[in-house]
Amino acid sequence: MELLPHRPDLDSVDPDLDLSAEIKRLRAEKKAIILAHYYQEPAVQDLADFVGDSLQLAIEARKAKADVILFCGVHFMAETAKILNPNSIVVLPDMDAGCSLADRCHAEIFREWLKDYPDHVVISYINCSAGVKALSDIICTSANAVSVVNSVPADKKIVFAPDRHLGHWVSVQTGRGMALYPGFCIVHEQFTPRRVAAMKVQSPEAKLIVHPECDISISAKADFVGSTAAMLNFIAKDTGKTFLIGTEPGIIYQMKKLRPDAEFLPIPADSGRNGSLCPYMKLNTLEKVYLALRDMKPEIVLDEALRQRALKPMEAMLLLR
Repeated sequence: MELLPHRPDLDSVDPDLDLSAEIKRLRAEKKAIILAHYYQEPAVQDLADFVGDSLQLAIEARKAKADVILFCGVHFMAETAKILNPNSIVVLPDMDAGCSLADRCHAEIFREWLKDYPDHVVISYINCSAGVKALSDIICTSANAVSVVNSVPADKKIVFAPDRHLGHWVSVQTGRGMALYPGFCIVHEQFTPRRVAAMKVQSPEAKLIVHPECDISISAKADFVGSTAAMLNFIAKDTGKTFLIGTEPGIIYQMKKLRPDAEFLPIPADSGRNGSLCPYMKLNTLEKVYLALRDMKPEIVLDEALRQRALKPMEAMLLLR
């Protein structure tokens, strides 16, 4: 991704402007589609044409016929939309909306790391840059990682990057040994057994549902482990009334819509109450969404040769569906 020297000009936004109405007007005028991840602020989720997890959003991005894709998420997600839609203008409300996991796996460092693993099939979690995707054989998401690993012939060795916790969990589920790149998400890394145990004392009837980016010490104790979409599906069907949520608490907005009768308790991070909030996801605001549609920037720009290389492992994943 090319990081452009652009900062949202928040001072240019009229404080009396009806932002929701203006965003809807600009969306129609620019023939745009708004995609939002579950971790976005509720007001942003409510304006989106589609709200989903990484796999769902990747599919929606590919299906989109819009002239403009406004991606309310983080930059690797917007890059993915551009990889799949080269003829669309893809804008991200704040270019600083990065990802702690993706940022820990720079393409050049990854290229050097891979030299120790010749003849391995390289599976990379979608939470990575276009440069890392371009070095991979196939991409996966938390929703389909087990299926992707199972699609690799048993006699082939596997590298799994960049999330070590997701890789460990998938290894347990599949029985496949894999070389794991030592990356992690700063949100999920901070959930600890001690915090979970303390919450269980307070709410012994609560069911623990977690994202597989959590450490195996957490996921091994969970009543359910899955992607954000899978977590929503679980609570929609489950008869439980109280749930401990082991992922970024933005998802709770959609959970409450599905189960207004249930209580959802976010697991606090060890660094403090707000440590479970993703600081990057929360950078996207209604003001920045409005400015992105008004000004058509910051725009995601990819070198075409890089885009083509990154497209191949994305295509390989989508063909498995």
